[in-house]
Amino acid sequence: MLTPDAPAALRLPLLLDRLRQAHPDAHCALNYETPVQLLVATILSAQCTDERVNQVTPLLFARYPDAAALANAPLSDIEAIIRSTGFFRQKALSIQTTARTLVEKHEGIPPAEMAALLKLRGVARKTANVLLGEIYGKAEGIVVDTHVKRLANRLGLVQEKDDPVKIEQELMALVPRSSWIEISHLLIFHGRRVCAARKPDCPNCPLTDLCPYP
Repeated sequence: MLTPDAPAALRLPLLLDRLRQAHPDAHCALNYETPVQLLVATILSAQCTDERVNQVTPLLFARYPDAAALANAPLSDIEAIIRSTGFFRQKALSIQTTARTLVEKHEGIPPAEMAALLKLRGVARKTANVLLGEIYGKAEGIVVDTHVKRLANRLGLVQEKDDPVKIEQELMALVPRSSWIEISHLLIFHGRRVCAARKPDCPNCPLTDLCPYP
């Protein structure tokens, strides 16, 4: 019988099974039709909810559907469309600069390599992992957003509390590579539906008997 204080490596298989049963529909929640659109949406999702991003991207992508269009768009227009996502000036500049880089160096398509993605303005490991996993099916790392960070700590899967890169490294050492893409979707959905930041629904959580929180 596993208990919440059992080593994470022993609890993980059962945690994953329970999460799969609870959230069989777990997937990338950002709406997109092309790799460029997913890249832009992920840049916009920094310190912003996916729901808000999905509210602004239909107009943005209708007006500027690909890298070439974004590269040549009036920056002020991009800013106006994405304003409600926060940090809109910085995000707009990142989107346009990255779009121009894609056109000039990558034939308008996001590259399929981590190193190349990280050279794009506004792209850190989280965004790169989203692209690699969702578009190219490549497990080069684990997406660590606010939900993954919170749940990895509450479930006692990692020791690091704050640094997303260190949390990712710990998760990569713990989780089988075959589940690197899947686990982020599962934790994000569980974080949204059950394990909320301010008021987790512990009485109705399928992980309670395996979770050391609080």
